Amino acid sequence: MKTGRRVSLEYQPFPDEAGRNARQAQLEVPALVRALALPSGARMLEVGCGRGIALPVLAQLCRPQRLVGLDIDQRLLVKAADELHLAGAEAELHCGDVREMPFADDSFDVVIDFGTLFHIARAEEAAAEIARVLAPGGLFVEETKLSQVLSHPVRSRGRRLPSLRRHGLRPRRSALLWGSRSLAA
Repeated sequence: MKTGRRVSLEYQPFPDEAGRNARQAQLEVPALVRALALPSGARMLEVGCGRGIALPVLAQLCRPQRLVGLDIDQRLLVKAADELHLAGAEAELHCGDVREMPFADDSFDVVIDFGTLFHIARAEEAAAEIARVLAPGGLFVEETKLSQVLSHPVRSRGRRLPSLRRHGLRPRRSALLWGSRSLAA
């Protein structure tokens, strides 16, 4: 884990906006699950899960075998636990850095990122970690640049995803605001 000072220089949390949270839970996540045909019964990880807005929806719609939320901010994970409890859903919550994940190789069938890679320093390291924890043939689900511009017009300016092909992540499906990539088997 990085030192507290280094993390604070590389991490700035997003504002907690009730309207944005509700739209993500009621509209965005269900649309993403359908548009990208996310599998049921998979081992699923959300990186940068923050307050856990997507986790209860993923639990309900995908019925994952294992659902995990990872975030670098312990305070947000406390809020995520509350979200899960209120929804009657279960997920493992881990405090950690997406660039140094505390999971074994091939631990997940689906890794979901609602924009974390657009907003962290050294995103290339995170892409390598995602490929490492993703099982061969697994899916990496990402927001597109268009989604970032619509959601965070100022903060996303000039931000790009690292090269995902370099890590064996090949385009699979695109749905305007989201895309999925398969890890080469």
